[in-house]
Amino acid sequence: MNDTTQSVTHHVSIDDTFWSAYRRLVRNVVVPYQWEALNDRIADTEPSGAMRNLRIAAGESEGAFRGMVFQDSDITKWIEAVAYLLAEQRDPELEQLADEAIDLIARVQQTDGYVNTYFTIKAPAQRWTNLAECHELYCAGHLIEAAVAYWQATGKRVLLDVAERFVAHIDNMFGAEEGKLKGYPGHPEIELALMRLHEVSSNPRHLALARYFVEQRGARPHYYDIEYEKRGRVSHWDVHGRAWITWHKAYSQAHKPVAQQDVAVGHAVRLVYLYAGVAHLARVSGDAAKLEVCKTVWRNMVTRQMYVTGGIGAQVWGESFTCDYELPNDTGYTETCASVGLVFFARRMLEAHREAAYADVLERALYNTVLAGMGLDGQSFFYVNPLETHPASIRHNHKYEHVKPVRQRWFGCACCPPNVARLIASLDQYVYLVDDSTVYVNLYVAGSARLDIGTSRVTLRQSGNYPWQGDVRLVVEQANGFSGSVALRLPDWCAAPVVRVNDDMVTLSTMNHGFLHIQRAWRDGDAIDLELPMTVRRLTSHSKLRHAAGKVAVQRGPIVFCLEEADNGADLHNLHLPGDATFEVFDGASIDTTLAGRVVLQADGYCSSSSAADDELYAFDAGMRERVPHRLTFIPYFCWANRGEGELRVWVNVD
Repeated sequence: MNDTTQSVTHHVSIDDTFWSAYRRLVRNVVVPYQWEALNDRIADTEPSGAMRNLRIAAGESEGAFRGMVFQDSDITKWIEAVAYLLAEQRDPELEQLADEAIDLIARVQQTDGYVNTYFTIKAPAQRWTNLAECHELYCAGHLIEAAVAYWQATGKRVLLDVAERFVAHIDNMFGAEEGKLKGYPGHPEIELALMRLHEVSSNPRHLALARYFVEQRGARPHYYDIEYEKRGRVSHWDVHGRAWITWHKAYSQAHKPVAQQDVAVGHAVRLVYLYAGVAHLARVSGDAAKLEVCKTVWRNMVTRQMYVTGGIGAQVWGESFTCDYELPNDTGYTETCASVGLVFFARRMLEAHREAAYADVLERALYNTVLAGMGLDGQSFFYVNPLETHPASIRHNHKYEHVKPVRQRWFGCACCPPNVARLIASLDQYVYLVDDSTVYVNLYVAGSARLDIGTSRVTLRQSGNYPWQGDVRLVVEQANGFSGSVALRLPDWCAAPVVRVNDDMVTLSTMNHGFLHIQRAWRDGDAIDLELPMTVRRLTSHSKLRHAAGKVAVQRGPIVFCLEEADNGADLHNLHLPGDATFEVFDGASIDTTLAGRVVLQADGYCSSSSAADDELYAFDAGMRERVPHRLTFIPYFCWANRGEGELRVWVNVD
């Protein structure tokens, strides 16, 4: 086992009205609730079995394996979320629960380093025989991520030692050398996890293994075909036909080598997890060719296959991408995990390129689809995040079977809830980026930061009421001789930003890839004031996006808004927003106490009513529909479905 040395870590604390409330919710409600779910103690929901599986695999209980083949990952993502909470503030009771789970995982580990309850309990003879379908390397990746995070937060090595023994086993099993398996994961995850482990270990074997999995993907002859024949043509998932994952290699981005890929295809979560790892690997190893592939795939995804809410993966078949400009609103899949993974990918691209466009997408996904995936109560969740719902149709039309008009208390496949928890708990890692001479301000989240920039340790304090108000202040509390740049992201949604330093106006001439660079010899007390006017803006779509033709979406700041039946009544498809309508901004409490502290918008529009008789489905030459004045109320998209079942609509008819 290699010695592990902790990398330089900047300290960022969040003291932000918006995000501190969410992080308290994760600490006080979400994580405890998920612990109950993982222990099968939430009534009237499908049992998880995750902790029970661990006890059985450790030989401490009797019974059969329960859940998905990747059920272990729910536990390790939960541990990772706990780790970030403990890094912010130690909590002995929460830490004890995590330690108990970690000790149990250590007892499950086999003598050769292997850890996986499904194969330990149910199919011990089938280890490493079905990489295309069975998530062994995916589960290993989540264990590694949890181990790194928990060690960084607590200094405890138990899970890290488990992870390093497991990685040593994987390294002995896989590779180009004679006698090793030539495979790679059906569900990418271990690639990005190995890069995280390499960051703290500096172990060249970890980097080499990550590179192997990336470069082996899509090699011919296809390993998925080889292993399928070796195991006697047995498949695990037959949802879309016999061995469909083996045949549909684009589903898992295995249709061609990564170096040759140029569009976003297949399972959306798999793609963004894969390319988060590729981008990280490429940056660390200085591989310009891999970075160019990442940029090409990224451009296709965000310019032709991403929803206005930051959702990706438009279809239920394979939870996958479709094709350019195919983004249906009512059947859109847009899995919560996919937007979480998009945040991961955006972060790694931002680290590699320092271009604000990556942070703009990160922000869009974070404030909209990611947050929509968890209810305001912290105990209800969405797996699927459509942009339009009609509950009556959902109940009767099978094409909507994946769409839920109300939030769920838990899922049999519960990958999304702990994914949201770990992202929110780790948000401090996304606010700033630092190099030898510059601190990049990626997100406007209030709090303090102690950052090592070159030879200077700089302390910044950020304040404001983002995302509801656009006035942000950054104060250099301790400069310590810093003479580099503070680079402010000027968001793509803001048409007319204003920046001052110590009350002196700053021109925008030093813009570089969306960041405004302010360079000076900084002194204690220097203040940067950023004004981001939050006018309500209408978004229109590309002419080829037929699902949004003749419609607009409404955005204020980073928040996308929507119409909901609770405020506007039924038949939202009949509502229109005139082109000259003006918006008024209110606190949500004026509409519903559930929305208190959140901005809602109102504008005068109209409802078009048919002139046909009530019992006529169609009418000849009926003429113009009657326009009935209607006060339109828009709420943040992430707040929908917190007040019971009802219709939803993001894209609104315009004149």
